[in-house]
Amino acid sequence: MSARLPVLLMTLGALLAATTLAEARPDSRAMSCAAIQAMIQSHRAVVLTTGPNTYDRYVRQFGNECDWPDVPMSAYIPARDGHCPVYRCEEPVDNFPN
Repeated sequence: MSARLPVLLMTLGALLAATTLAEARPDSRAMSCAAIQAMIQSHRAVVLTTGPNTYDRYVRQFGNECDWPDVPMSAYIPARDGHCPVYRCEEPVDNFPN
């Protein structure tokens, strides 16, 4: 039984660490818009919780944070002080006829 204890403790520790990391994602609804925008600018890209079951990755407007062919596109997310304009990587819409 004593040989199983270290394995059990390591497993529980890993599970606790994974749970803590999942809960550590910043929630845009608890932050001011200025704080959200400053975080994105300083980290280049940030994954934010935006609702009870939603999250996404937001990026700076200028930079190479998006994989080709995606580009930074305007989006609005909830913030403590209203809706906050940010950028999210999306594939551009082709509005030109062939």
